[in-house]
Amino acid sequence: MTAASVSASLREVDDLPFPRGLPLLGNLHQLPPATHHLTLERWAAELGTPYVFRFATTPVTVWSDIELSHAVMRERPHRYRRYAPIENILKEFGCNGLFSIEGAAWEPQRRLVMQALSIPHIKTFYPTLAAITERLRRRWEAASRAARVVDMIEDLKRFTVDVTSALAFGEDPNTLENERVQIQEQLSMLLPMLMARVNSPFAYWHYVKFPRDRKFDEAMIDVHRHIRELMARTRARMREDAAIEACGTPLAETARAPRNLLEAMLALRDAPGSGITDDEVAANVLTMLVAGEETTATSIAWALRFIGADDALQARIAAHARRVLGDSPVCPSYAAMRELDLCEAVCTEASRLHPIAPYLSFEPLEEVRLQGVRLPAGTKMFMLHRPAMMDPKNFADPARYDPDRWLRESPRGAHEARAYLQFGAGPRVCPGRHLAAVEMRLVVSMLTANFTAQFATNPADIHEVCTFTVGPSEMPMRLASR
Repeated sequence: MTAASVSASLREVDDLPFPRGLPLLGNLHQLPPATHHLTLERWAAELGTPYVFRFATTPVTVWSDIELSHAVMRERPHRYRRYAPIENILKEFGCNGLFSIEGAAWEPQRRLVMQALSIPHIKTFYPTLAAITERLRRRWEAASRAARVVDMIEDLKRFTVDVTSALAFGEDPNTLENERVQIQEQLSMLLPMLMARVNSPFAYWHYVKFPRDRKFDEAMIDVHRHIRELMARTRARMREDAAIEACGTPLAETARAPRNLLEAMLALRDAPGSGITDDEVAANVLTMLVAGEETTATSIAWALRFIGADDALQARIAAHARRVLGDSPVCPSYAAMRELDLCEAVCTEASRLHPIAPYLSFEPLEEVRLQGVRLPAGTKMFMLHRPAMMDPKNFADPARYDPDRWLRESPRGAHEARAYLQFGAGPRVCPGRHLAAVEMRLVVSMLTANFTAQFATNPADIHEVCTFTVGPSEMPMRLASR
């Protein structure tokens, strides 16, 4: 084939199929933020992929090939980067941490976070995890006795904030027992504002602030004040430890080593020539808090959508949990927790049908050619997740909710695991995936072993809402003690 014929067969972005839009607006009017992911998936079904839509005048290519997604993620960060507007806006929020940071700063931060969220560290931390789960059980027990409807999404976010804070920063805000702690409510504002500003055709907030923007700014001032105070307290403890050791009273080896992620990051920041600033440490603290709160809580909430609608499934999970828990209200040990495969499977299967991350967004750092399409550097790319997870080539009877497909002993367990990308893949795979699995197992086993759960609304009214991640619109439930 000649160079001319190769060039002729190569498509440009403008050659791709596209949905009809409007001059200047492009397809903006067709993409309401809360449900835009559903529109992108509908267009993929109608037009095939890749296709292109226009965000005002900016073209965005959309893809659904799972092998291509893996290939792009393998080549981060040297050939692809995350969608640039996300990093730019998170910088303004003071939240440009491990999730969004690009370039050379990513690798040393990644090592610290991976160490903090490693399996050995979480195993050591397990008694605290169990204690926070018991706190959640007591909260639900009180709601059960009072016949009070439980906002499950709110309570699960409180649980995950407490877990993340205790594990990563050595301080437990106890939002589950202290209603006046505002940090969880303030954190919950960040991702919806990120979504709104990423989807804005221009940075209006640089020129005028609406009431929502002012409220958000005030919340972020409080959050950053909380983080700086947390950093100051941690530094004070580290200085006290160093002073004790200097006086000739050796600390235990575990005490001399960083005891949590924040201590490790501050030690790295304070080392000569580190090049890391307090602002970067604070950004990672905020990143951990937001990521720890939102994604795991949402995965469990989606599982409740199916558990609450299926009495037989709920009874089966309860029996499974009670066999593992014995007489304990909460899973008593890390070893026992590893037996709770069904409790994780119900969450994994729920997030297959309702992806927490409906797509990932990237840009090539150089010109690339993908599936016969030339993409100049900086071309916006959205990689859809749900089409591959609803493809019968990857999952048998894909529309069916079937947690057994994720169990090793199940005859229906065969599936294409590569098509499930809720934790990402490649060098930047989510470092918190093991912690998320442990939290899922603990909460689902505690809930089903101790309570029966029924919807306090019509489950048909629960729908997907995208606030950067995709969660249920509501999840009110009534709990009764078993």
